[in-house]
Amino acid sequence: MKKENLTRNLTFFAAAVLVAAAFLCDSPGGIAEGMWRIMTSHSLLITDFFSVGGMGAAFFNAAIILLTGVILVMVEKIPFTGPTMAALFINAGYGLWGKTPLNILPILFGIWLYSRTHGVRLGRHIYTALFGTCLAPFVTELYFLLPYPLVVRAAMAVALGIVVGFFLPPLSAHTTSMHMGYNLFNVGFSAGILAFVIVCVMKSLELQTETVLLWETGRPVGVIVGLYLFFLAVFITGFLYSDRKLDGLKKIFSRPGRAVSDFILMDGAGPAMMNMGLMGSLCTTYILLIGGDFSGPVVGAIMMVFGFSAFGAHVKNYLPVLAGVWLFTFVSRYEPTTPGIQLAAIFGIGLSPIAGQFGIPAGILAGILHSAVAMCTAQIYGGLNLYNNGFSAGWVAVVLIPALESFIKRYQSRKRSR
Repeated sequence: MKKENLTRNLTFFAAAVLVAAAFLCDSPGGIAEGMWRIMTSHSLLITDFFSVGGMGAAFFNAAIILLTGVILVMVEKIPFTGPTMAALFINAGYGLWGKTPLNILPILFGIWLYSRTHGVRLGRHIYTALFGTCLAPFVTELYFLLPYPLVVRAAMAVALGIVVGFFLPPLSAHTTSMHMGYNLFNVGFSAGILAFVIVCVMKSLELQTETVLLWETGRPVGVIVGLYLFFLAVFITGFLYSDRKLDGLKKIFSRPGRAVSDFILMDGAGPAMMNMGLMGSLCTTYILLIGGDFSGPVVGAIMMVFGFSAFGAHVKNYLPVLAGVWLFTFVSRYEPTTPGIQLAAIFGIGLSPIAGQFGIPAGILAGILHSAVAMCTAQIYGGLNLYNNGFSAGWVAVVLIPALESFIKRYQSRKRSR
């Protein structure tokens, strides 16, 4: 099987698993009722759809979000390579906490309109479109906040969502140079900047948004077992398509991971899938060891890690960052099980290239700084940017990379002069 067919089939398999999980958790009627509650509720950071509509509806919503992305990718004839996996599975993950079929469409249409205006297909900006749905809560919140009749509110929310989507492609293209590829969540960074501007304008119009914390606690055995079985199936499939060898996986471990690092193109679909299964299992195990919650946001974040493990992150460059987040809890007022810290630990994957390029101490430092920044940035844009950790990671990279590079250049200069 060609690598493109293998990875494409992986997305359909994941969607099927999500649908199966939905019907194992709830009845068709319960899923329908839960989907209605999800699509008509607030979706600000952090809104756990496990709490809003139930686990069955949340998994079904995630499947719809995933399939929407897959259809767009296929229509635009985009190959199912590393960035595609990252974009699709981060969307699937956020289908458990913040994204719905209704609030992502205006953003997608805005980016399509931008593409048409510039005489190119949506495929040219497909990754910005898929990642850019992190601003979907803006559409939902305008519907609730605007002081107009229902139809007018809905029309204005959709129209302004389209405008926001229209501005994302040029902004995200600009912000890449700021962190030089050391933040894997580039659109989360650019979306956070745009969300900050939006919130300032909204406040001037007396339209106020605030972050929330709707978080389902507990560790459902079925969810944990399901995650491990899914990751095991993916790892075994990748192993079989790698001729039962681990050589490709070892090559992935040797790469720094700086964007753009497409493991599927560079090392093959089989090794990439082994890495994806391994990384998903690692994050699941970490949450278990610290006694964390398998809430919608945590399960969604693990799905995100699964996707980005085809696009820059692997065990060797992620573990130092994860260790940094964990160590941060010993010197701060937060616990490893604090909701925001649980998410920072998983989303710290975005800074993995720092450890890959500059070594373990730099990765640990990046994890520590990321934890501190992530715990205070959500408030500045009122929870409108779902990729808060992407925004935080961007600023950590902007501050840390110049310092790291200057010390390395000084060290190399001294070494040459000896």
